[in-house]
Amino acid sequence: MIYSMTGFGKAVAELPGKKITVEIKSLNSKQLDLSMRVPQIYKELEMEVRSAIAQRLERGKVDFSIQIENKATTDHNTEFNTEVIKNYYTQLRELSDSLQIPQPADWFQTLLRLPDALKNDAVEVSDDETGLIMTAVREAIEHLMDFRAQEGIMLQKLFTEKISNIAALLGEVAPYEQERTEKIKLRIEEALSKIKDFDYDKNRMEQEMIFYIEKLDINEEKNRLDNHLKYFMETMEGRYGQGKKLGFITQEIGREINTMGSKANHAELQKIVVRMKDELEQIKEQILNAM
Repeated sequence: MIYSMTGFGKAVAELPGKKITVEIKSLNSKQLDLSMRVPQIYKELEMEVRSAIAQRLERGKVDFSIQIENKATTDHNTEFNTEVIKNYYTQLRELSDSLQIPQPADWFQTLLRLPDALKNDAVEVSDDETGLIMTAVREAIEHLMDFRAQEGIMLQKLFTEKISNIAALLGEVAPYEQERTEKIKLRIEEALSKIKDFDYDKNRMEQEMIFYIEKLDINEEKNRLDNHLKYFMETMEGRYGQGKKLGFITQEIGREINTMGSKANHAELQKIVVRMKDELEQIKEQILNAM
């Protein structure tokens, strides 16, 4: 099945004195492009977090963050980070004056919720805390994967519709092929008849006509296009992570449609080719977002 590369996941870990919020979001990218914002106290977890993300996501431009929200606490090991709070207070007042927006009604509540407003003498992170955070990380990743799966269902529905439309248009080509051949022969014969006092070898003319019409034959393109459409559908129903492959198949579909257009030499066939290109363009717009 198809997964989208667009998604969002969030999880919360409740710890004594603080709440940890883990958020992860992703957009489309050819490779895994991971950006992380992790508080200094949890920097040792960064490699483990990167590994957990890489195992599940594979591709996409990913933004990951861990946010700490300090709670009121009577823990004697915790104290106010006075210099940091002063700096926050000064900046917020200046920002309020500059933007002409009201200052907070409750300064203490606002300031104490900001990062590093409280400092804890116990710098080391316990194993229990590490375990809770990594559980939240994995939970956020799974929420993002669920989001990607839901988006993928919509992508698959769109692709199925567009591929079916192209296949239906391909079925409309056959009635015009015999008519096209007759029109080409008639056009050439009419052009020759307009040349006065001109004689030609009719046998040679028939041979050249056959050669010319064979060059305009689109049976091979039709067969290859039909195979590519079927292969696209088979691949889409296959295992996870087929987005790149679907992109390559889309390129091959476009190549056959373009060749048919260049050989068409018939107004109605050209219209069918244009409609095929329109359906394919809608696939191309979304295929870059497919895992």
